[in-house]
Amino acid sequence: MRSFITAIGTANPAHGFPQLKIAEFMSDAVSMTEEERQRLFTLYRATGIKHRYSVLPDFGTAFEDSDFFKPGEKAAMPSVAERMTLYRKEALPLSIAAIENCLDQLKSFSKDKITHLITVSCTGMYAPGLDLDIVQSLGLPHSVNRTCVNFMGCYAAFSALKVSDAICKSDKNAVVLMVCVELCTIHYQKSMNWDHILSNAIFGDGAAAVVIQGDKPKGVALSPELFHCDLLPEGRKDMAWSIADFGFEMILSSYVPSMIKGGIKELTSKLLSKLSYNVDEIDYFAIHPGGKKILEVIKDELEIKKVKCQQSFDVLAEYGNMSSPSILFVLKRIMHDLQNDFSSKRILSFAFGPGLTMESMVLEVVTSGFAKTLEGDKELINIGAV
Repeated sequence: MRSFITAIGTANPAHGFPQLKIAEFMSDAVSMTEEERQRLFTLYRATGIKHRYSVLPDFGTAFEDSDFFKPGEKAAMPSVAERMTLYRKEALPLSIAAIENCLDQLKSFSKDKITHLITVSCTGMYAPGLDLDIVQSLGLPHSVNRTCVNFMGCYAAFSALKVSDAICKSDKNAVVLMVCVELCTIHYQKSMNWDHILSNAIFGDGAAAVVIQGDKPKGVALSPELFHCDLLPEGRKDMAWSIADFGFEMILSSYVPSMIKGGIKELTSKLLSKLSYNVDEIDYFAIHPGGKKILEVIKDELEIKKVKCQQSFDVLAEYGNMSSPSILFVLKRIMHDLQNDFSSKRILSFAFGPGLTMESMVLEVVTSGFAKTLEGDKELINIGAV
C-alpha cells in the first residue's frame, strides 16, 4: 500500500509588498538611527527575498499610518487576543482559496470523496476551530475525520504528511485534504532584539492545500517512500516559538544555518541508506526556504547543483518564509515542472523547526505513461493503464 499526493494548491493574501518597502516600515517602527537603518537594509537585501505577502493592508506603509501596529510604547502593540481575532477572521478565507486552487486541478473530483481533513497552523488557534469552519464552508459531511497539527512550526507539513500517509496506507479508499495556513506577519514584534529583527525580515503569510489519496492516480503524483526525523538538541534555544503578552515570539538565531550544516549530511545519509540510494540518484531537492543561508548551506554541504533546488530559492524570493506552507509551495512548483516529463524521478525534501527538529522524506514521482516495479512489489504495475 502506498499514498499519493495528487494535487497541491496555494494562496496568498491580496496585499503584497517589496522587501525593501517592508524594511522602511520596520525601521520607522523602532525609530532607527541612520546607521541602524543602513544595517537593516543590508540585512533585508541579504535575505534573498524580493517580495512578501500579508493579511495586513498597511504592513508596508508608514508605521505612523498603521491601523493595526499603532505607534507608541510596547503597550500600544496589539495584544494576543487582538491578533487572534484577526487570525480567526483571515485564516479561513485564505485556506478556502488554497483548497479551491487545489481541487480545481483534479478533474471530476467530488468533495464528497474527502474522508479526512488535517489542518496545520502555528500562528493562531481557536475552538471550535479552523477545521470545523472549513467543514462548514466546503459543505463536507459532519462525519469527516478531523485532525489538527498545531504549533509545530516550519516542519509541521511533514507531520501532517506522515499522518496522511498512514491513513491512506491503511485504507486505499481514503482521501485526505490537508491544509496549512500561516499568518506570520500578524506577530510582528516592535523590538530592537536581533532575533525579532531577523524574524521580521523573513516571514510572510500564505496557505497551501494538498489532496493525498490511497488509490493510484492518473497524471503526475508524488508518492512518499520514506520519512526520517532527527533532532539537534544543542539548537533547542536557537529556534523556538512561544506565546507572549504581545503576540507569538519567534527566536531564530543566526547560528541555525551552522547547526544545520553540521547535521545535514548525517540526516541525509540515514534516510537514503534505508532505501539504498545515494545523493546522485536524487533528481530534485525540495528544501524548506527558511532562509537564504540555510538553502546555500545545504546546497554546498550535499554538493547539489543549484538547478536541482532552484524551486526553493524561487519560493523564498517571491514569498519569503511562510512557515508550514512553504515546502508545499516548493513541491507544487516541482510537480508543475514535471507535467510533461514521464520518466521516473525522486525528490528529497527537508524542513526544520523548533527543537532543533530536522525532518526529511523521499518522494517518488509517479506519472501516467510508463511502467515500473514499485519497491517491494513483485508484480509489474502499469501506471499508464490506471
